[in-house]
Amino acid sequence: MVRVDDSETRPKCWLTQRELDQLERAAGRDGWEREVAIQLMARSGLRASEVNYPGDDELWWSDDGDCWRVEVRGKNTKGGEKTMRDAWLPDDVADDLRKFSRERDLATTDPWIDASTDSIRRWVREAREVLVEETGDERWTLVSAHDLRRSWATYHLVERDVGVRTMMSIG
Repeated sequence: MVRVDDSETRPKCWLTQRELDQLERAAGRDGWEREVAIQLMARSGLRASEVNYPGDDELWWSDDGDCWRVEVRGKNTKGGEKTMRDAWLPDDVADDLRKFSRERDLATTDPWIDASTDSIRRWVREAREVLVEETGDERWTLVSAHDLRRSWATYHLVERDVGVRTMMSIG
């Protein structure tokens, strides 16, 4: 984990893929819904405030990109009303979401995650506390929900060499 203490009130953290997996598993111990919420942030770049919107109706296979996409209603970076964008989903995350939806017998119009933004952020805090106890690494206490999105974007930009404009359009 890389931590940067800058002039902000909270340090920024970048997690490795292994650390993101650890956080997912730690969250999953308190319920599959929590694990799915972490996946949406850490592996698809959703903000905590966006996790409680999409459901099966917003998931589709992209003909042109050969990948799963999900419609997200989220932050308008220019201000004003929330805007819509299409986010990319890894195959295994899309598979997990479909299984989760089937097991929970969710209607296609139901969101996968039925929780407030504050609850989703709390789930991240609770999962990180589990990891502090297990690993003894106090740096986990600095991890926020937004760090999952930051780590997702950095991984794709740096490790997978995805273009900046592509990342801006999907994230």
